[in-house]
Amino acid sequence: MKATIDKELLPMKAHYFLFNAGTAPVVPFMPTLAGQLGYSPAVVGTMYMILPIIGMLAKPLFGYIADRYHRHRSLFLGGQVLTGIAFFLIMFVPGMEKPLPKVEFHCHAGVSSVRFCSEYGECVEKNLEQYYGNRSLKCHLNCEAQPFMWDIVCQDWLQNKTDNCAANRTNSHMDFGTGINMQDIVDDKRCMFFMVPHDRGQIAGQNVTFNCPASKEYFKANCTMDCQEAYLKDQLAESAVINTSSAMSMPKFWLFFGLLIFSWVGMAVVVSIGDAICFGILGDRHHLYGKQRLCGSLGWGVFALLAGVLVDHMSVGEVDKNYTAVFWMALIIMGFDVFASSKLRHTQTHLSSNIVKDVGQMFLSLRCVIFFLWCVAIGLGTALIWNFLFIYLEQLDKAFEGCDSSIKTLEGLVMGIQCFGGELPFFFLSGWILKKIGHINAMSMVLFGFGVRFILYSMLQNPWYILPIELMNGVTFGLFYATMASYASIVAPPGTEATMQSLVGAIFEGVGVSMGSLIGGLLFESVTARTTFEIFGIGAFIIFVIHVSIQLYLQRSTNIDENGTVKYFAPTDAMHMLNDQEYSRVS
Repeated sequence: MKATIDKELLPMKAHYFLFNAGTAPVVPFMPTLAGQLGYSPAVVGTMYMILPIIGMLAKPLFGYIADRYHRHRSLFLGGQVLTGIAFFLIMFVPGMEKPLPKVEFHCHAGVSSVRFCSEYGECVEKNLEQYYGNRSLKCHLNCEAQPFMWDIVCQDWLQNKTDNCAANRTNSHMDFGTGINMQDIVDDKRCMFFMVPHDRGQIAGQNVTFNCPASKEYFKANCTMDCQEAYLKDQLAESAVINTSSAMSMPKFWLFFGLLIFSWVGMAVVVSIGDAICFGILGDRHHLYGKQRLCGSLGWGVFALLAGVLVDHMSVGEVDKNYTAVFWMALIIMGFDVFASSKLRHTQTHLSSNIVKDVGQMFLSLRCVIFFLWCVAIGLGTALIWNFLFIYLEQLDKAFEGCDSSIKTLEGLVMGIQCFGGELPFFFLSGWILKKIGHINAMSMVLFGFGVRFILYSMLQNPWYILPIELMNGVTFGLFYATMASYASIVAPPGTEATMQSLVGAIFEGVGVSMGSLIGGLLFESVTARTTFEIFGIGAFIIFVIHVSIQLYLQRSTNIDENGTVKYFAPTDAMHMLNDQEYSRVS
């Protein structure tokens, strides 16, 4: 039998592929980029609590405008342009300036050194030796001082040549200069010692010799070091961690957050109106939606993996990851998406005379209310994966890799497996699955899948063991998204398709993902990341049991024959009382 290609659906497939390919290099890395810029998990959680609320407001608003004024295509293309430009401009947002490196100055028994400790110790040493070679640097140290240290300075460094030196014994800090040889670094596990030549000291404008007799108390002072070298500071200094109250007063934060808001609005418009256009083109062929949407999974998987590899490749020798390539990828690919989407030909065939009233009737159906609550529950779990999974992986990675770890490659592989091993087959089979088990059973399966996935996360020790777990993304996202979009399309009154898709998406992200982001951020700071996933896993199992129990009760309470057909219900609830066999009847 000769295969046929539906040319009407080709631009839709191209859109799903290109839109997901354009957002995949940026969206998954945003929480970790925010941490690299200096924002705490609580700040990240707060931002990702607000962003879905913005999307919740934008989706119904623009969905209503699209349905009311028939502007689906122009809003669709405008959302793509806004998304691409907003993401690209994030590349130019500056991070928080790193503080001066904290070191220890050691001087005793004729040996002087500057000691620095870091979880990336060995890798930092290698980077510094490769970058500086045999160069020597002049550095300024500001150290905490005790009275006995001033005695050593006055008697042994300055040899009592400076008047009133002893008067400094009450001063809690001392400033002096020294030289360090970047090729003479002694490694000690997580710490390193920069050896200091005896005759390279300077204090109070005088050249001194660091002479610390063995007969005197060990000279060890906590200091900050400034060598006027940006690369050295970048390697040694810890990232600033900005809490929520401090971030609110920083223009840099509002620039970053503002661009995220614009990108979220753009994506909200594209996703909701795009799905409505897709279902409009499909007509009665709702079961083919998954096969269109799997093109998006393909684009996401390929370019997320490519982005992870590129970030790791461009970040060799650096403490912080270099995300320049992914922002350019987002801009260019979104441009291609705009071109492909401009070829779409969609005309709304059903018009609603009262969109708000028709959609409002959804809330009068008990099954639809349960469906909306299910979307909220899934949003809670999805938020933890979207916004905190990579932060968790990077915490685990610190125990196995150094500063040149392949964590971004791992994160790219995670997204690749999520798409190719999880979403792709489930989107492809979603029509068949929904026909076989029905929407209600599919909803229960998704909840159970989240419980299993989170419990497995909580048991991780080696971050690379996450890869097989990500196959479950087929259930927790692929099957979920197909079920949500299909069910919403089926129950939507004629002429409200874009509004209904927008409403369901707003409930999922604006309520569920928003709450999950806030709760996840607070739990990450108050308990461990491992415990957070364990709590969410147990919660998912509890909600699964509640959902199954309620659906069984509703099924017994509704007059249903042996074939699963509802014998009697109010006409206004005709499309709302769908049971487990509804999909085969409707589609």
